[in-house]
Amino acid sequence: MEQADRCPHMDMSIFMEKPDAMIIKVLTIAGSDSGNGAGIQADLRVFHYLGLYGLSALTAVTAQNTLGVQAVFPSPRRQLAAQLRSITSDMRPVVTKTGMLPAVDIIDEVYENALTGALGQLVIDPVLASTGGVRLVNDECAQQLMKKLIPVCRLVTPNLDEAALLTGRRINNGKDASDAARDLVANGAEAACVTGGHWQGEPVDYLFDGLEITELSGKRVGSSERIHGTGCFFSAAAAGYLALGKDVPDALAKAKSLIEIAIRDAVRPGEGMPVPWLKSLSR
Repeated sequence: MEQADRCPHMDMSIFMEKPDAMIIKVLTIAGSDSGNGAGIQADLRVFHYLGLYGLSALTAVTAQNTLGVQAVFPSPRRQLAAQLRSITSDMRPVVTKTGMLPAVDIIDEVYENALTGALGQLVIDPVLASTGGVRLVNDECAQQLMKKLIPVCRLVTPNLDEAALLTGRRINNGKDASDAARDLVANGAEAACVTGGHWQGEPVDYLFDGLEITELSGKRVGSSERIHGTGCFFSAAAAGYLALGKDVPDALAKAKSLIEIAIRDAVRPGEGMPVPWLKSLSR
């Protein structure tokens, strides 16, 4: 570059410095929500709120809004592989959080990367269906999650319906949820938290860490209508707090407090379901 082309007030040496060791990087491997309520968009909002550097690898592009999911276009495995190779060769995440993994070969790709240690701690949000009830993955994908990814994860955070699909249990009460969490840990997860946002009463979560069941109590806030993206938000917050050095029970407790705030401050950008929101992100 000719001297005349340089900005006279710019110190070009700043571009030659080493990466900032103080930046904590967290990766989301998930689908893109065109309505900005769930998926990677929700995850990145949470990471930003927590002061983390968010990375993303897309597993699918969806056509969706606050009214529901109209179409899902899964990414080819080679596309996800290229994204993960690019990210992890330059910016190693401390924690990786997964969302929608819509094909068996997508799950295999994540699994193979996890085995190398390139993804850091693994948090699995087993997104099997949308908030509106649209099934996003088939039974074979659910089985592959149980076979490969859950055995290598630090934490898995299914809601009641997802826990039932993964374990084959009917979940009608706290004991059922506790038993499902135990099943997931018996399957290899270091910890499992069955979230209780769909209970009729208070939203109590059930955490099993391999030693004991912990009930994470909460309070019902906002209206009784379903809110789009709460599962993504909660698991992303848990992943973020793990990246900040919290242990699993503390990370989940802080994530639960944060999602309660986001539900209380939920916004309605469209004609359908509201979306969790953090007012400090708005101007």
